[in-house]
Amino acid sequence: MTGFAEHRRVATVALVVRNYDEAIAWYVEKLGFALTEDVDLSGGKRWVTVTPAGAQGARLLLAEASDGAQEGRIGDQTGGRVFLFLETDDFARDHAAMLGNGVEFREAPRHEPYGTVAVFADLHGNLWDLIEPKR
Repeated sequence: MTGFAEHRRVATVALVVRNYDEAIAWYVEKLGFALTEDVDLSGGKRWVTVTPAGAQGARLLLAEASDGAQEGRIGDQTGGRVFLFLETDDFARDHAAMLGNGVEFREAPRHEPYGTVAVFADLHGNLWDLIEPKR
């Protein structure tokens, strides 16, 4: 296929949340993410992004629901499937830290051909994989 830039990447993924400050606190305190932007856009809107500390992957845009349709999607943006994948270079370390911070894991860690993984839920119930890929 031609006509596209050679170097592109998915840079930001929007996640619908109930409240900006509640979501910022959860991602920073429970997952150890860094608040990378919090810009007032007026009218109650903000541009709020968080990323895993030291990460080079996509950032999360915490998007506060602004109407009933969006509120209905909070915690269920993918129909109950795992939505996001948090990669780590040390599964045991991060799993223990997350448990210590009160993160709810939905299963025990398991070893798969692609790496060590366990499913956890965020503050609204969206499902994530914590995964240490096989190298």
